[in-house]
Formats: sequence, C-alpha cells, structure tokens
Amino acid sequence: MPDSCPRCAWIKLKCDLPFQIFPGIFSSIDSYTKKITWSHHERDGVLPRWFKNFGEFSRPVKAPPRGQFNFTDEETHVQLTGIVDDIFQKKDGSYFIVDYKTSRFTAGQDALMPVYKVQLNGYALIAEKCGLKPVTGIGLAYYEPQTNVTSESLDLVLLEKGFHMPFRAHLLELELKPKEMVMPLLKKVRELADITSPPEGFDGCRDCQKLEMLVKLTTGA
Repeated sequence: MPDSCPRCAWIKLKCDLPFQIFPGIFSSIDSYTKKITWSHHERDGVLPRWFKNFGEFSRPVKAPPRGQFNFTDEETHVQLTGIVDDIFQKKDGSYFIVDYKTSRFTAGQDALMPVYKVQLNGYALIAEKCGLKPVTGIGLAYYEPQTNVTSESLDLVLLEKGFHMPFRAHLLELELKPKEMVMPLLKKVRELADITSPPEGFDGCRDCQKLEMLVKLTTGA
C-alpha cells in the first residue's frame, strides 16, 4: 500500500504479528461458497454460470492442503505461503485462481486493490512452484449480500426457523505478473528482517502513534 509503514512491518516481523482473529462467519461463508461451486459442477458437469465472465473452465481443481501451499525463495530465503480459495482448470489445461470476497464491490474495496493484486499474484507464483502450471489467469469473485427486502419478496427468503440471504456475484479479473509484482516485495521483507533496529515510520502512521501511547502508559515515560 502507498502508506505502508516500514516501522510497523519490522515490528510485525520481529514479534510474529499481527495477532488477530478472523471472524468465524466469514470462514463459514467461504466454505459454503466453495460447496455451491463444487456441488454445481458435480451435478451439472459445469461451473455456475456467473464464472463464464472469467472464461471457459473444464473443472475445479483440489488445491494443496493448508501448510503445503507454499514455497521458499532461493535468493531471499523468504517463505511465501497462502490459503487459496479455488483453482479452476481451463480447457487448454492451464489454471485460473479465484479468491472469494464476501462484501460489496465499493470504493473502499477498490482502495484495497493493491493488496489483492499481490495476494492473487502470490498465489499464482506458489501454484506454479507446487506443479499447477501454467497459471494463465487470476481474479476476484465478490459475493455481495442482497439486503433489500420488500413485502413482495419477503416470502422468498423466509424459512420456518430463519431466513435466506441471497448473494450476487461480481467478478473482476486481475493483471497476472507474479514475478514482477511479488519478487521485489520478498526482497523488501528480507531487508526488513535483517536489520536489528526499527526503521523510520511512515509520517502520520496511526499504529505508530498507538504504540508510542502504549509505551508511555506501560512505562510511565
């Protein structure tokens, strides 16, 4: 990101941060999304129709399990790892990687696009190192909750003990250039990991300000 703080990045590397909890509801939605896609293919022999915007696919491919979808760069000795949502094989035998986002495609999401581009290009790099090659495409599938309810549509979502929430797919293909985008970042990670004292922080970084406040509170300095 353009406002990425090298000091915060260094602290995260040295302290094995960030420590955070991924809300369980999103894991459940991601799992359900994948089941919909795979079950549709098992029943009808094709992927759901909204994926046609990414091209013609022959089948979904089982991704390497968690802990095996990684590789270590020989030059920097940095391990790149991830958890891929879905991999599809095209009719020509190449692969297309998709990441699911449970959110609306808004200006706020667009602001995160630099992160998503690195994420997907990183997955492409790992996939080829794991033998899934060539990767010829990457993309985001936004599943947008449809929250408008009218008196006419109410009966369509009601259940005896709950309700449905429909989602609409919005697909966005990203530029594929894994080496050009990811390898320079691995070198930056290596440089940060090798220095023994924190670099200068980003001017106006809120996390740096919070850290300084925490130090003052805990040390009385």
